[in-house]
Amino acid sequence: MQTRLSPQTLESANGREAEQILRSCVHCGFCTATCPTYQLLGDELDGPRGRIYQIKQLLEGTTPTDSLQQHLDRCLSCRSCETTCPSGVNYSRLLEIGREHLEQIKPRTGMDSLRHKLLIKTLPYPKRFGALLKLARAIKRLLPKRLRYTIPAKQKTGHWPEARHQRRMLVLDGCVQPSLAPAINFSTARVLDRLGISLIRVPEAKCCGAVNLHLGANDAAKRFARRNIDAWLPLLKTEAEALVITASGCGQTVKEYPQLLSEDAEYAEKAAIITAATKDIAEVLLNEDLSQLSLDSAQHPAIAFHSPCTLQHGMGMQGVVERLLLDLGYTLTTVDDAHLCCGSAGTYSLLQPDLSNRLRRNKLRNLQAGDPTLIATANIGCLNHLQAESRVPVKHWIELLDHSRTPF
Repeated sequence: MQTRLSPQTLESANGREAEQILRSCVHCGFCTATCPTYQLLGDELDGPRGRIYQIKQLLEGTTPTDSLQQHLDRCLSCRSCETTCPSGVNYSRLLEIGREHLEQIKPRTGMDSLRHKLLIKTLPYPKRFGALLKLARAIKRLLPKRLRYTIPAKQKTGHWPEARHQRRMLVLDGCVQPSLAPAINFSTARVLDRLGISLIRVPEAKCCGAVNLHLGANDAAKRFARRNIDAWLPLLKTEAEALVITASGCGQTVKEYPQLLSEDAEYAEKAAIITAATKDIAEVLLNEDLSQLSLDSAQHPAIAFHSPCTLQHGMGMQGVVERLLLDLGYTLTTVDDAHLCCGSAGTYSLLQPDLSNRLRRNKLRNLQAGDPTLIATANIGCLNHLQAESRVPVKHWIELLDHSRTPF
């Protein structure tokens, strides 16, 4: 694609990177076929190709409008278009640059600004989010019906095994998962303990930065990344062989720390070390003997697996969890349009509820078509979003391997 980016834009590293990405796009349109918002709305401006063109105009100096803001906000950042693109266009990075640039030259106002600020000040902080969730549970009956179903009951977690093995791995607790679904990491610790691996929590590490990136607050995301690197790096150098992440949204973000901190002379190399050590829990189990985790031969529960966009498109792990579950004795139902987003997408379900709910209905229809006993997924956002309307339980797939729990 031919570009005429403004000289001011080209002075920045982001601007030069954006120009390279824009020039790699040939406007073939293959991406529109797999874009969830284009499928719902049928508007070229709400598809990847249209958004690329709008970002190009923005970086060339066109005055931004409320309409442009709306079209960029409607993007789920699901990266399905990247999986489809024959030219390898790094659309997600271009969108990140475009959103950050737009926030700088056209700050949000009114309720829109207030919503973003509230999310930035609450979601990435476990104690603040936990307190809000506790309050919401206390007044749940007083809340509107549509909000009531999004508040999960408090989970029982069981025990966290003591660190008794020579092999050790770190785990990211995250920001909302410890309050919404703490059983996920507790189950992970017990599963790894049975495999001879001790899972170590690092309290100093909090939010991965994904929430801030979703909301265009890139500087804040960098601060979270640096703090996490400082917490993990000494342990990875001395006692831990890997950093395990059970939320694919967080995993994708941490694996992209080198890109996020590429201009930081102090942290760029450190970020690369962290990324090399970062593994989704599925990547860990792929290299272990799982024979002792297999189901009893009489057990063949039917599972519908929802592969989060961050897992299949962001980290390129399509089919990995499915193969693990099949090898362990589970029966997986067929899910149509498995490549499409469920509508959670970080803060998307909070900021774009109408589109998010339409995507969820479509996803649940396909997931439940095979009459599964349970829906399994790999990301806390998807899990919480789907279970609000699902007629069957929704769990993280690692919980199915924890024989101390009965997830059905």
